[in-house]
Amino acid sequence: MMLKTGIMKTKNLALAILVLLSGQVLLAQKAEVDTKESSVKWQGKKIGSQHEGIIQLKNGFIEYQDDQLIAAKFVMDMTSITNTDIENENYNQKLVGHLKSDDFFGVEKFPTATFELTQSSKFTNGKAKVSGDITIKGKTEEISFDVERRGDEYATKVSIDRSKFDVRYGSKSFFNDLGDKAISDQFTLEIRFVIK
Repeated sequence: MMLKTGIMKTKNLALAILVLLSGQVLLAQKAEVDTKESSVKWQGKKIGSQHEGIIQLKNGFIEYQDDQLIAAKFVMDMTSITNTDIENENYNQKLVGHLKSDDFFGVEKFPTATFELTQSSKFTNGKAKVSGDITIKGKTEEISFDVERRGDEYATKVSIDRSKFDVRYGSKSFFNDLGDKAISDQFTLEIRFVIK
């Protein structure tokens, strides 16, 4: 009788540990980003005009637990920059070439830009506040922004100060007397990513 009781206790303990461990596994989940379904749209402005285009997401993942992001990293392919608002092919490619040059993002030397999560609030009504490190042209800065979740889709719009990443061309932060040729230091990324 005592042997049966001991075996039962051991089985119950093993079952309790198994349930506990399986619960932890279910709570912490990692998901890769579907790069084909995801998108990154950029927009830059100057006095009287603006331009916009696409940057391809190279790869990324998120890890979440208890309705909260606990890890995430995204890599953007800076060599993939395109423009979507200039119809003239020559002008379009001239702008794209300039954006890829050392005047702007220097993609030959810095082919990728990354974002890595450092902290996040829990999602409430589909929204969370996140912070992380963004690296452009080899320089890293901390940024914070809101993320909206709809099922397997996450979306955000981030404003970035390019002068902090040594993107100098047409910037009043580096050059005086630019007049109406000045380009805003702030550019925006409208990011939509879908997890697999």
